[in-house]
Amino acid sequence: MATSNPAFRNAAFGAPGAVATTKVLSDNDLQALYNSPSAGSQDTDRMTYEDTIGKTVLAFAILLAAAATAWVLTPVAPFLLILGAIGGLVLGLVNAFKKEPSPPLILAYAAMEGLFVGGISRVFEQIYAGVVTQAVLATLVVVGVTLALFSSGKIRASKKATKVFLIAMVGYAVFSLVNVGMMIFGATDGAFGMRSGSIEIAGFEIKLGLVIGILAVLMAAYSLVLDFDFIQKGVNNRAPRKYGWSGAFGIMVTVVWLYVELLRIFAIARE
Repeated sequence: MATSNPAFRNAAFGAPGAVATTKVLSDNDLQALYNSPSAGSQDTDRMTYEDTIGKTVLAFAILLAAAATAWVLTPVAPFLLILGAIGGLVLGLVNAFKKEPSPPLILAYAAMEGLFVGGISRVFEQIYAGVVTQAVLATLVVVGVTLALFSSGKIRASKKATKVFLIAMVGYAVFSLVNVGMMIFGATDGAFGMRSGSIEIAGFEIKLGLVIGILAVLMAAYSLVLDFDFIQKGVNNRAPRKYGWSGAFGIMVTVVWLYVELLRIFAIARE
């Protein structure tokens, strides 16, 4: 399956193959190998699930620490929210298009996203009390269910589904840009722009933002499937250990996107 993530264009993410060797081992060599401890990612310099999980946990720990800081300081230092939004966007694009993963840049991205998430969460919580708790719990549920379904083999990434996903993403990105532009230039007076509008479905009036939000959550869930699939391919094909950072970056981007979408859904439902 083709991917737009440059980090996974490495040959190790293609079809799996065995590593050949022409050296004949003696009985003593085989016994020494049998008695030696199992090699970890540091010894083999290969990508493993454990190493990728460790990198992901570290990235999220930095994100949460920055989010907690922004949550406390945003009322007196609102610029942190803007700094996090701009810094996260710039570093996200830089990391996405780098040929080789850069741990410092990925961790810096985690810090910027933490400032953004903490700041936007504090703003939403002040307006819609309790919405942050709802969004956090919903995010954990979506991530947990998606991981469980992927681990059990119930859902898998496919070429056809990925093409539909990419088309939907382009459409969603265009809508979001147009919506932001309309809000900036006063073309709409809704708190969430066009998302604040309503549509009628089967005789029921439903806010457009809820419909679009649910579709965005479904796209984010499939994006998680792609992230898990990329990591699985990297481990199975013995990709270099450094690509564990790419896996951590991909999951972090998707989870932040998912959380923001759910935060907005619960806020729109309160209007």
